[in-house]
Amino acid sequence: MRKVFLLSVTICLFFLSNAQSRSTHSSSYRSALGVKFWDGAGISFKHFFQGNNAGEFIGYFWNHGFRLTGLYEIHGNFADAQGLKWYIGPGAHVGFYDYYDHHDNHIDGTFFGIDGVLGLDYKFKGAPINVSIDWQPSFEFGDYVGFEHYGGIGVRYTF
Repeated sequence: MRKVFLLSVTICLFFLSNAQSRSTHSSSYRSALGVKFWDGAGISFKHFFQGNNAGEFIGYFWNHGFRLTGLYEIHGNFADAQGLKWYIGPGAHVGFYDYYDHHDNHIDGTFFGIDGVLGLDYKFKGAPINVSIDWQPSFEFGDYVGFEHYGGIGVRYTF
Protein backbone atom coordinates (compact mmCIF):
# COMPACT_ATOMS: atom_id res chain seq x y z
CA MET A 1 0.00 0.00 0.00
CA ARG A 2 2.81 2.37 0.86
CA LYS A 3 4.52 1.72 -2.52
CA VAL A 4 1.29 2.50 -4.39
CA PHE A 5 0.90 5.75 -2.43
CA LEU A 6 4.51 6.81 -3.11
CA LEU A 7 4.17 5.96 -6.81
CA SER A 8 0.94 7.99 -7.01
CA VAL A 9 2.57 10.99 -5.33
CA THR A 10 5.60 10.75 -7.66
CA ILE A 11 3.40 10.65 -10.77
CA CYS A 12 1.33 13.64 -9.55
CA LEU A 13 4.47 15.65 -8.81
CA PHE A 14 5.86 14.85 -12.26
CA PHE A 15 2.72 16.10 -14.02
CA LEU A 16 2.47 19.17 -11.78
CA SER A 17 6.11 20.09 -12.37
CA ASN A 18 5.64 19.87 -16.15
CA ALA A 19 2.47 21.97 -16.00
CA GLN A 20 4.13 24.41 -13.61
CA SER A 21 7.16 24.88 -15.87
CA ARG A 22 4.88 25.87 -18.77
CA SER A 23 3.00 28.42 -16.62
CA THR A 24 6.19 29.81 -15.04
CA HIS A 25 7.54 31.23 -18.30
CA SER A 26 4.21 32.62 -19.46
CA SER A 27 1.98 35.50 -18.43
CA SER A 28 -1.06 33.21 -18.65
CA TYR A 29 -2.12 29.99 -16.94
CA ARG A 30 -4.67 27.19 -17.26
CA SER A 31 -5.37 26.34 -13.59
CA ALA A 32 -4.49 27.81 -10.21
CA LEU A 33 -4.93 26.76 -6.58
CA GLY A 34 -4.48 28.97 -3.53
CA VAL A 35 -6.13 31.10 -0.89
CA LYS A 36 -8.49 34.05 -0.91
CA PHE A 37 -8.58 36.52 1.98
CA TRP A 38 -11.35 38.91 3.09
CA ASP A 39 -13.07 38.90 6.52
CA GLY A 40 -12.07 35.26 6.67
CA ALA A 41 -10.07 32.98 4.45
CA GLY A 42 -10.97 30.55 1.73
CA ILE A 43 -9.48 27.99 -0.59
CA SER A 44 -9.69 29.03 -4.25
CA PHE A 45 -9.40 26.89 -7.39
CA LYS A 46 -9.63 28.58 -10.79
CA HIS A 47 -9.60 26.82 -14.16
CA PHE A 48 -9.84 28.25 -17.69
CA PHE A 49 -12.19 26.09 -19.77
CA GLN A 50 -11.77 27.80 -23.11
CA GLY A 51 -10.17 31.08 -24.15
CA ASN A 52 -11.09 33.75 -21.62
CA ASN A 53 -13.82 31.73 -19.84
CA ALA A 54 -12.99 30.37 -16.40
CA GLY A 55 -14.67 28.76 -13.44
CA GLU A 56 -13.66 29.51 -9.88
CA PHE A 57 -14.63 27.51 -6.81
CA ILE A 58 -14.12 29.05 -3.38
CA GLY A 59 -14.57 27.25 -0.08
CA TYR A 60 -14.88 29.86 2.70
CA PHE A 61 -14.59 29.11 6.40
CA TRP A 62 -16.70 31.91 7.83
CA ASN A 63 -18.95 32.80 10.82
CA HIS A 64 -18.90 29.40 12.47
CA GLY A 65 -19.75 27.74 9.21
CA PHE A 66 -18.75 26.97 5.67
CA ARG A 67 -19.72 28.48 2.32
CA LEU A 68 -19.02 26.99 -1.13
CA THR A 69 -19.20 29.42 -4.04
CA GLY A 70 -18.99 28.68 -7.76
CA LEU A 71 -18.33 31.53 -10.20
CA TYR A 72 -18.31 31.68 -14.00
CA GLU A 73 -15.81 34.36 -15.01
CA ILE A 74 -15.33 36.08 -18.35
CA HIS A 75 -11.83 37.60 -18.63
CA GLY A 76 -10.64 40.47 -20.79
CA ASN A 77 -7.15 41.77 -21.54
CA PHE A 78 -5.67 45.20 -21.06
CA ALA A 79 -3.82 46.23 -24.23
CA ASP A 80 -0.65 47.53 -22.56
CA ALA A 81 -0.45 45.30 -19.48
CA GLN A 82 0.77 41.79 -20.20
CA GLY A 83 -0.46 39.33 -17.56
CA LEU A 84 -3.19 41.67 -16.22
CA LYS A 85 -6.82 40.84 -16.94
CA TRP A 86 -10.19 42.13 -15.77
CA TYR A 87 -13.02 39.70 -15.09
CA ILE A 88 -16.74 39.72 -14.45
CA GLY A 89 -19.35 37.02 -14.02
CA PRO A 90 -22.28 35.37 -12.23
CA GLY A 91 -22.31 32.57 -9.69
CA ALA A 92 -24.11 30.85 -6.84
CA HIS A 93 -23.34 29.58 -3.35
CA VAL A 94 -24.52 27.30 -0.58
CA GLY A 95 -23.69 28.05 3.04
CA PHE A 96 -23.91 26.03 6.26
CA TYR A 97 -23.94 28.39 9.28
CA ASP A 98 -24.49 28.39 13.03
CA TYR A 99 -23.86 31.79 14.67
CA TYR A 100 -25.44 34.90 16.21
CA ASP A 101 -25.47 38.07 14.08
CA HIS A 102 -24.93 41.64 15.34
CA HIS A 103 -28.68 41.86 16.26
CA ASP A 104 -28.46 38.67 18.40
CA ASN A 105 -30.45 36.66 15.85
CA HIS A 106 -29.48 32.99 15.78
CA ILE A 107 -28.58 32.02 12.21
CA ASP A 108 -28.57 28.26 11.81
CA GLY A 109 -29.10 26.10 8.77
CA THR A 110 -28.38 25.73 5.08
CA PHE A 111 -28.69 28.81 2.89
CA PHE A 112 -28.53 29.37 -0.87
CA GLY A 113 -27.73 32.49 -2.82
CA ILE A 114 -26.68 34.10 -6.07
CA ASP A 115 -23.36 35.86 -6.57
CA GLY A 116 -21.56 38.17 -8.93
CA VAL A 117 -17.89 39.05 -9.27
CA LEU A 118 -15.89 41.96 -10.68
CA GLY A 119 -12.12 41.97 -10.40
CA LEU A 120 -8.54 42.11 -11.63
CA ASP A 121 -6.27 39.09 -12.16
CA TYR A 122 -2.49 39.20 -12.61
CA LYS A 123 -0.12 36.35 -13.52
CA PHE A 124 3.58 36.99 -12.84
CA LYS A 125 5.74 36.10 -15.83
CA GLY A 126 8.68 33.99 -14.68
CA ALA A 127 6.93 32.72 -11.55
CA PRO A 128 4.04 30.27 -11.03
CA ILE A 129 2.11 32.88 -9.01
CA ASN A 130 -1.22 34.58 -9.72
CA VAL A 131 -2.83 37.31 -7.62
CA SER A 132 -6.32 38.74 -7.84
CA ILE A 133 -8.45 41.39 -6.19
CA ASP A 134 -12.21 41.46 -6.58
CA TRP A 135 -15.60 42.57 -5.33
CA GLN A 136 -18.18 39.84 -4.89
CA PRO A 137 -21.77 40.97 -4.22
CA SER A 138 -24.24 38.26 -3.25
CA PHE A 139 -27.86 37.82 -2.25
CA GLU A 140 -28.70 35.04 0.17
CA PHE A 141 -32.24 33.70 0.49
CA GLY A 142 -33.88 32.91 3.85
CA ASP A 143 -34.56 34.51 7.24
CA TYR A 144 -32.10 37.16 8.51
CA VAL A 145 -30.20 37.20 5.24
CA GLY A 146 -30.19 39.35 2.11
CA PHE A 147 -27.65 41.43 0.21
CA GLU A 148 -24.00 41.11 1.21
CA HIS A 149 -20.81 42.14 -0.49
CA TYR A 150 -17.26 41.03 -0.02
CA GLY A 151 -13.90 42.02 -1.35
CA GLY A 152 -11.12 39.53 -1.68
CA ILE A 153 -7.44 39.24 -2.37
CA GLY A 154 -6.38 35.91 -3.86
CA VAL A 155 -2.92 34.37 -4.09
CA ARG A 156 -2.68 31.17 -6.14
CA TYR A 157 -0.09 28.73 -7.45
CA THR A 158 -0.51 28.25 -11.21
CA PHE A 159 -0.13 25.05 -13.18
